Amino acid sequence: MTYIITSPCIDIKDGACVAACPVDCIHPHKKDADYERYNQFFINPFECIDCGACEPACPVMAIFEEGLVPESEQQSIILNRQYFSKS
Repeated sequence: MTYIITSPCIDIKDGACVAACPVDCIHPHKKDADYERYNQFFINPFECIDCGACEPACPVMAIFEEGLVPESEQQSIILNRQYFSKS
């Protein structure tokens, strides 16, 4: 089970979660060409090791284990899948 970044991250992109991640699975990276195109971060479910380090690092409490994402934030799961299914 991976972690999901939800809507409180939108337009914030603080980056504390990125710094806390030991496997660099939170995207987009600042160096990526599409960094400015996205208004929030996403966690790569194939790279995430489920350590949970990102969750307490998030200053806006936007990160949840996928199975614990609030009902009102279920769209975030879909957005995360879409981000990593892009070509």
